[in-house]
Amino acid sequence: MTTPALDRDKLRSSLTFFRVMAFIVGIGLLVLVVEMVLGYGFGMKGTDNPLHWWPQPHGFLYIVYLAAVANLGFTARWSLPKMVGVMLAGCVPFLSFWVEHRVSRGLLPQVAGGRDAQVQDSTRR
Repeated sequence: MTTPALDRDKLRSSLTFFRVMAFIVGIGLLVLVVEMVLGYGFGMKGTDNPLHWWPQPHGFLYIVYLAAVANLGFTARWSLPKMVGVMLAGCVPFLSFWVEHRVSRGLLPQVAGGRDAQVQDSTRR
């Protein structure tokens, strides 16, 4: 059973927003790892750590990433477990880059219109 065609323009903009946020959050997570290594590994506490200010902006950016994933997931009609999995990818260093690549590779044919741009119902009987 197929559902109506996806809105390719909305899918394209949702995918672009997701790709940008996945890249930003991936870089931000690597900066957060450096901040934690400086803080816990080298004992640089408080203002001695040059990146002491980074955890809060990173948390905000991660929330924007979650919104980008939800926006893309609802537009592409993903299942809830898939959305949650992509959301959790932003918590593991380097994983957001790999997941962004996989998601983009899967959706770019639909965005470009190469495929029929139809989504098949995953609950076949």
